[in-house]
Amino acid sequence: MNELPQQLVNGLLLGSMYGLIAIGYTMVYGIVQLINFAHGEIFMTGAFGALTVYIYILPDGTSMLIALPLMLMGAMVVSVAVAVGAERFAYRPLRGAPRLAPLITAIGLSLALQQAVWAWYPHAKSARTFPQIDGGPFHIGSVTLQTGDVFLLIAAPVSMAILAYFVMRTRTGRGMQATAQDPDTAKLMGVNTDRIIVVAFALGAVFAAVGAVANGLKYGQIDFKMGFILGLKAFTAAVLGGIGNIYGAMIGGVVLGIAETLATAYIADIPGLDKFGSQSWADVWAFILLILVLLFRPQGLLGERVADRA
Repeated sequence: MNELPQQLVNGLLLGSMYGLIAIGYTMVYGIVQLINFAHGEIFMTGAFGALTVYIYILPDGTSMLIALPLMLMGAMVVSVAVAVGAERFAYRPLRGAPRLAPLITAIGLSLALQQAVWAWYPHAKSARTFPQIDGGPFHIGSVTLQTGDVFLLIAAPVSMAILAYFVMRTRTGRGMQATAQDPDTAKLMGVNTDRIIVVAFALGAVFAAVGAVANGLKYGQIDFKMGFILGLKAFTAAVLGGIGNIYGAMIGGVVLGIAETLATAYIADIPGLDKFGSQSWADVWAFILLILVLLFRPQGLLGERVADRA
């Protein structure tokens, strides 16, 4: 029990990262009813975009205080470019097709992006070291935080506040809400639904890029496979919170992160269940939680916020 505060903070950090990625899933699904399984790879390309800025653009020895904002911008540019390109050339031509077609396309695009980074990014066949912020660790009572953790604790709530303001207070945000409710009526009212859909993909990519930089700072390395399992867990978080509900995505991510952390930390202490508490079982517990949610509350914790278009 002495470790409980540290484990809760670890879960909060992990869940915040899941939530940042899950926002992309839930925004796209809420507007075009598409589960973009390539979103994990959009997250991954953002991490390599940030690394590219640090290694190939900034001079050697650049302070991380200067480098970090530029790395964030590089990650966002790459992620948004990949997301918008995917929407324009992979998903838009299939918008009127049966739902299985864009789903298969998303899976194919995910594999293609993985292999593209593996084949063409220098030394990407193995994990690449990600630059770290000097300083730390910081001790608050029995809780220890690294500098990467501090970045994530600041970035996640700031990102959510910006997103909430954008969706609720701006003209484009209200257009997104109208398109999610009824795209045909929104189009008749003068809303450019094609533009709104592109904005949804781009916004999801921006938050994925923030999560990608946070992931690199927290774990110190990135690789071309990182988006697959994190993308699946973020999708689990979106379903847990209520897919289509942007606030539910972050809440679902936090719940998933805490559940996963506590399960791996404490199940090992139960006699006969020690092997189920190993780190290799962390992914399993996340998907067990997804199955339970789908069985007992398929609309998610906050409810699925998507209009019935039947």
